[in-house]
Amino acid sequence: MEKKFEIRNEVKRMLKNMGHELHADWSNKIAETLFETDYWQEANTIGLTVSKGFEVDTKSLFIRCWQEKKKTAVPKCDPNIKEMEFREIKSFDQLENVYLDLQEPIFEQTTLITPKEIDLLIVPGICFDRRGHRIGYGGGYFDRYLHKYANVTIALAFSFQIVEEVPIESHDIPVDIIITEKELVECRK
Repeated sequence: MEKKFEIRNEVKRMLKNMGHELHADWSNKIAETLFETDYWQEANTIGLTVSKGFEVDTKSLFIRCWQEKKKTAVPKCDPNIKEMEFREIKSFDQLENVYLDLQEPIFEQTTLITPKEIDLLIVPGICFDRRGHRIGYGGGYFDRYLHKYANVTIALAFSFQIVEEVPIESHDIPVDIIITEKELVECRK
């Protein structure tokens, strides 16, 4: 899908051009809004990815989870079968760098968390539309996982990552909520 490719590249360019100060400020605003939601406050187990580079920073989310005694589950991808599972980490020391410089749980040091156990799943993406459709990083791991997941999904994004319309395919599952530095968008309406 050429349109998806173009949108992904344009938003990536905008992300890379963000200054460090603005990135940190907006990431903090997004985190504070998330922490105030009932979804966060009522969740016992939260599925999170470890942010890298220009993504909304998630490191503070892990720290807050651990302070609040919430379980944190991080995806572990199996590129051979293009599937992922979530595993509980209790510290950043239980992560290792894998392909594409992603940080994933060290298998031997972590335990499996099933889709049913995750109360709130933070779904990554390059951009989103207001209906909750997303353009991810192209691997399809989250799309496949979301077919097994039935609880709340929230995307964290900077306001310019919300685009007019994301081209969708039959297997795409939208997120329930998007939180930016400016607003909380209910996509389920």
